[in-house]
Amino acid sequence: MNRQQLAHILRASCDITGDKDVLVIGSQSILGSHDEDELPVEATASIEADIAFLDDLDRGKADDVEGAIGEFSTFQATHGIYAEGVHLETAVLPDGWRNRLVSWDLVSSAPAEPHFLEAHDLAVSKLAAGRDKDKAFVDALIRHALLDVQTLRERNDLLAGDHQVHKNRIRTFLDLYSDSVG
Repeated sequence: MNRQQLAHILRASCDITGDKDVLVIGSQSILGSHDEDELPVEATASIEADIAFLDDLDRGKADDVEGAIGEFSTFQATHGIYAEGVHLETAVLPDGWRNRLVSWDLVSSAPAEPHFLEAHDLAVSKLAAGRDKDKAFVDALIRHALLDVQTLRERNDLLAGDHQVHKNRIRTFLDLYSDSVG
């Protein structure tokens, strides 16, 4: 997925829900910090964008997005990309993540005012999920010097105490890298 495709999903999500505060929390959140030309292919391979809303306590907005432009929708058939409507609790995130959200000034996403996870918060979230594809995603970003290993360690330490299993998994993964990478 590239930025223009993501902008299309953000516009559609905003149109569906009437909420401008769209949050990208999955791997395509990296496009908030980096243009696709700066990223390794592993970072832009997905055709799905995980879309959440900062104000969606009953998950209704996420469900509306999922139903309208989700997997197997006409939107996907037409554009080759889709949105997965998710709730904020879907992601395991380090304390303070809201204060580190990033945005872009890409006019083509208007009227949406999108927010994206900061790259290190995103990487910790992906590593907490622990899937092979998520590890490959983070590995590619580290190898391309787009993530700092020490910062990832610090963000891992910011996970809440009830995430000890995640913290241990992430620490084991990061131990494969020297601090000089990234």
